[in-house]
Amino acid sequence: MAEPIIEFQGIQKAFSDNVIFTDLTLDIRKGETLTIIGGSGVGKSVTLKLLIALLRPDAGRIIAFGDSVHDMPEAALIRLRKRISMLFQGAALFDSMSVEENIKYPLIEHSWGTEAEMDRRVSEVLDLVDMPGVQKIRPAELSGGMKKRVGLARAIAIQPEVLLYDEPTTGLDPINVRRINGLILSLQERLGVTSLVVTHDMDTVFTITDRLALVHDKRIAFVGTPEEAKAHDLRFLREFVQGGRGTLNEDL
Repeated sequence: MAEPIIEFQGIQKAFSDNVIFTDLTLDIRKGETLTIIGGSGVGKSVTLKLLIALLRPDAGRIIAFGDSVHDMPEAALIRLRKRISMLFQGAALFDSMSVEENIKYPLIEHSWGTEAEMDRRVSEVLDLVDMPGVQKIRPAELSGGMKKRVGLARAIAIQPEVLLYDEPTTGLDPINVRRINGLILSLQERLGVTSLVVTHDMDTVFTITDRLALVHDKRIAFVGTPEEAKAHDLRFLREFVQGGRGTLNEDL
């Protein structure tokens, strides 16, 4: 069993009176794909933003690659965000930029290489997501599935060790859902990345997952393999496994 490279230790987080987590405790192991599931509004995406310090916990610690994330000075956070990259739910492409400029943006921010090296890298990552030759196209000309793939190309451009996916298949038709799921699996195998995926799509969960974590009652209520999840007697978990959406206030 691989050692954890990321650990959430007793995280508490609230927005005013809205308590999100009272005890978020979870580890992510090198090379695995771990998915986080749970009802709407339980803080799945908050978990990702806490990891890369877009949000700060009220209590608890997050350890990434042996260091406490929220004790890091700004220079260390910049280095961390080079090792951990994120595909946002809506792809978060800049409409005023071409595909090429969008992908180059993090390369430029992290002083990745020469102009020629960045040009080659853009071509490489577009090939990896099955979108060669679209460098000059603007995001407005792309379908939803194509935007997700360009967003993924941008996320992998800086060669991260960990990829975060925030609802990667939301709003996509079944063909594009299968395509994105296939890319997640392919990139894990070809690039050796560790993947942390937030999703409510159980087909995606059972396609890509090594382990899944269920957020319920402001904490992690279950962590295990898909097979263990299917055999577990936690009622809220069973509803997800069987395709139900569950409710936020249901008893365990």
